[in-house]
Amino acid sequence: MDQTGSNNVVTFSEILLTLRKHIKLILGTTVIITALAAVVTFFVMTPKYSAGTQILVNQKLDASMAGAQLQTTQADIAMISTYKDIITSPVVQDTVQKETKNLPGSADSTVSVATETNSQVFTVNVTATNPNTAASVANKTASVFKKKIVKMMSINNVTIVSKAVSNSTPVSPRIKLNLLAGIVLGLILGMGLAFVSEFNDKTVKDEAFLTDNLNLTSLGIVNEISQKDVDRQVREQSNGTTSERTNKMRRRV
Repeated sequence: MDQTGSNNVVTFSEILLTLRKHIKLILGTTVIITALAAVVTFFVMTPKYSAGTQILVNQKLDASMAGAQLQTTQADIAMISTYKDIITSPVVQDTVQKETKNLPGSADSTVSVATETNSQVFTVNVTATNPNTAASVANKTASVFKKKIVKMMSINNVTIVSKAVSNSTPVSPRIKLNLLAGIVLGLILGMGLAFVSEFNDKTVKDEAFLTDNLNLTSLGIVNEISQKDVDRQVREQSNGTTSERTNKMRRRV
């Protein structure tokens, strides 16, 4: 086995040691990223509100055609995708925008349609920067669709099951999720910077690195002396020299 290759294997304890060594960098990065996420969430992102209205579309059959009710229901469910496209098309939305253009934030509102499996009821959801506008646009979309679909597909069985109501609780931004994402991203970035810093550190940390990795001969170890110790030794030597001169002068006298 290649001895050099085995020495390059990073152990779990070395990873923990690296993280512990750079713990301040990791925590600092986490705090900064989380703070940035909080600033963006509370001061940059505009709160948005959602409201929805439910619509039922079913074909009414005569008593003589009661046996075909199941097939008719399945056909209605299959047609929901078509209704969804019609609701979000300019045919409906242009009329809705004209009739709600004076509402605050109506220009930035978005319309989506949610469906349930094997259900003839679908929901028109509207998201806007104003909760009252979201409810008004949703209700207006349902009423315009009910009128338009009669002429487009000769269907007169559209029922508005429930009207949209204003909800003052914003659906975005999601504060807890954004802050949690900031913490996770900060930790990942901090640990990444810690490993990059450790990888770029080319200083010799022990004698084994010279002898095992670089195949050099160790001639000895020179310990590092702090400036404080150097100054102390200089003072001691200076005091010793002064005392020696004083003693010589006393002997002469």
